[in-house]
Amino acid sequence: MSNTKENIKRGSCPVYKKCGGCQLQNLTYAEQLSFKQKKVEKLLSKFCKADKIIGMNTPYHYRNKVQAAFRTDKNGKIISGVYQSGTHHIVGIDECMTEDVTADKIIVAVRKMLKSFKLTTYDEDKQRGFLRHILVKRGFATNEVMLVLVTGTPVFPSKNNFVKAITKQFPEIKTVVQNINPYRTNLVLGDVQKVLYGKGYIEDILCGCKFRISPKSFYQINPVQTEVLYNKAIEFANLKGKETVLDTYCGIGTIGIVAAKHGAGEVIGVELNKDAVKDAVQNARANNLKNIRFYQGDAGEFMEAVAGESEKPDVVFMDPPRAGSDEKFLSSLIKMSPKTVVYISCNPETLARDLAYIDKNSTYKIQKIQPVDMFPHTAHVETVVLLSHKKADSYIHIDVEFGEGEGKIPVDSIAKRAEAYKPKEKVTYKMIKEYIEAKYGFKVHTAYIAEVKRDLGLPMYDAPNAVEELKQPKKHPTPEKVEAIKDALRYFAVI
Repeated sequence: MSNTKENIKRGSCPVYKKCGGCQLQNLTYAEQLSFKQKKVEKLLSKFCKADKIIGMNTPYHYRNKVQAAFRTDKNGKIISGVYQSGTHHIVGIDECMTEDVTADKIIVAVRKMLKSFKLTTYDEDKQRGFLRHILVKRGFATNEVMLVLVTGTPVFPSKNNFVKAITKQFPEIKTVVQNINPYRTNLVLGDVQKVLYGKGYIEDILCGCKFRISPKSFYQINPVQTEVLYNKAIEFANLKGKETVLDTYCGIGTIGIVAAKHGAGEVIGVELNKDAVKDAVQNARANNLKNIRFYQGDAGEFMEAVAGESEKPDVVFMDPPRAGSDEKFLSSLIKMSPKTVVYISCNPETLARDLAYIDKNSTYKIQKIQPVDMFPHTAHVETVVLLSHKKADSYIHIDVEFGEGEGKIPVDSIAKRAEAYKPKEKVTYKMIKEYIEAKYGFKVHTAYIAEVKRDLGLPMYDAPNAVEELKQPKKHPTPEKVEAIKDALRYFAVI
């Protein structure tokens, strides 16, 4: 179905209710901004008066990342689109006013090519078939496009001819990647991928900096408003040229690299996602930056490791996921006591919770709150917050002298502590299976490991196939295998 600009303006998108992606599509854009302003004020006004929300001049076609699921209906017609809210029913969409136009055209073109290349769509119930999803990313500044074909099997018939056909039709496609996801899972991308064409990544320019974008790396989906958001964050940081900056939850290094290029003395970034860290390192090199380093690990654990009495960065950027931060991170932040904290949030509810913790347990004062409309027509709102220490005569003031000699703190103290930081090795299902086979001489199914972990109350986010179902659902691991799995979990310090 086609969602024209007129449809959006009238609030009459034909799939508005089924799709569920544009929750505020029934409102004019001015009304949307008013709704979001009131939402931020309701949650955050107790800390500080929020500035007026910054909206988009043209709030359409802003998504540089577009995803589509594929299926074949009972009449043999191939459908591509999005899952209906709360279901696995696919709503057919050809174009959307929030999505990049080129991306939408590529998805439609691939759908039309499937039959001519005798390629099937994936059947979730039968767990067979070829194409599951398509992911398209476009660099708005470079016009480079990445096409990711998510398949249920590694076998790709006529892949070379397929790639030639789609790149001939869309020369802006600079790389084609096959991502293989054979598991019954809600995750779109699997662990294994093959580069079929190009370098396996694209590049874009943001705030005057070059960034490498891979299939799995996080990159803000609205580059126009991202520049607004990041420029505001840099403004709040008030960098003078000598500051030590920590960029936590740094992703592919965007905000840290912008800071390193526009005023920071030294930047240290930390990110849990290994693929993102690799991209961050490459991004720093691409921008010829010598004053920034990246570390892979959990942000909270990193903060705990480097937060000593002598560790006091000047500025901390924090841009956590929608779940917000945690007390481990926040308490370490308070202990570290940087002069300035810039909190970038995509969820005002968790932002309010985290600010309440900081306000209650520290001398920080929320100085500025700036909402930015990153996702027009949706209920989501981005917010950047400036925190600095309260000024009060009752607080004890301690002068710290940096340099060499007795009683002085070396200027490279934070950097050295960061170098010494070693994150815990991520324990994978593969590691557990290999340990058990080597020690006990038998193999265990991934689903058995998942079952034992569930029984122990352990988190299940660490493996994409953690929810994989057995072909024989009623079959459970034997006591012998349960004990072997527990032994492996103890060996890797999981329990």
